[in-house]
Amino acid sequence: MIFGIGAEVRDPEGWIWTLTEAMDGFRSPGEVVTTVLARHSGLAREEVLQAMDDLLQAGFVEDAAVPLPSGLTERERTRYGRGVALLRWMDLAPRASAWELQLRLRESRVLLVGVGGTGGVVAQSLVASGIGALHCVDPDVVELSNLNRQLLFQEADIGLPKVEAAVARLRMLNSDVTVTGERFCVRGADDLAALLSPGYDLLALCADRPPEIRGWANAACLKADLPWAEGGYRGPLVSVGVHVPGRGACWECHRAGEIERRDLRLGPDQDEEAASPRMPWNPVNAVTAGLSGSLLAHAALALITGAPPMEPGYRLGFNLMVPGEPVTERFSRRPDCPACGGW
Repeated sequence: MIFGIGAEVRDPEGWIWTLTEAMDGFRSPGEVVTTVLARHSGLAREEVLQAMDDLLQAGFVEDAAVPLPSGLTERERTRYGRGVALLRWMDLAPRASAWELQLRLRESRVLLVGVGGTGGVVAQSLVASGIGALHCVDPDVVELSNLNRQLLFQEADIGLPKVEAAVARLRMLNSDVTVTGERFCVRGADDLAALLSPGYDLLALCADRPPEIRGWANAACLKADLPWAEGGYRGPLVSVGVHVPGRGACWECHRAGEIERRDLRLGPDQDEEAASPRMPWNPVNAVTAGLSGSLLAHAALALITGAPPMEPGYRLGFNLMVPGEPVTERFSRRPDCPACGGW
């Protein structure tokens, strides 16, 4: 029923369907075989057992009798049960336990740079989903003009450092996640490399200032061999970019490909700003900030868990001016790329 998840299995005699119905979690393997053989004569017991194993190995079903992983608390089962069901639905690989990916989330550490409209949604989504640790970095204080889209903050937070207010609110959301923060302004790739030095599983870049920060992140993550995702909004266009060193186009490859595709007719020394100047602040509301943050959070969770499986090196988004027309950009890795050409 959902494109990307469904699969077709050849079943000319109809007994595979009977088998899948019988594998409902309430029958033992022996009872499943007996049920199938009672309805389909001429089958051998070994054929049914082999088909059961094939379905298990393909990841289409799982063993309901497998015990829960050790160390999984009743609190976690209650809190994350519905999220686990979604992860398992999007996961196309066989698993010994449906909780494998949730436990992978519990062990993950994410660095989040920029706790604004996009970053606040990312932070809330990751913490609610049960990642192990989140470290937030932002240099700013909460201002009244932030509150039209930065839903992590309230009027009482005006004047407080964003990191201070964000960490307090995120800890209230999920006390089982380690949430930390620091007030810091990133001024170059070396700053990002220093922030990454404690060791993280992912960088979530949600800051859009200064404009060079994505290039700095690309360089730092290539050096650290670290997956990263960046997202934001430009007016009604919201998008996220997903990058993994050595797999697909890096951010610089993608940027070069996009400049060529658009053909902005720039002069030799002109930057793309000449064709589409940026304002000192970006027009935005809670919807555009929330969409960009949700896209980035989805990309982060997918990079950590592998569900759904994705091939990195792309940008995905939506243009709210053109409903129903998603934005998807993918370019090949460039051998002459000054950033990743040596990989």
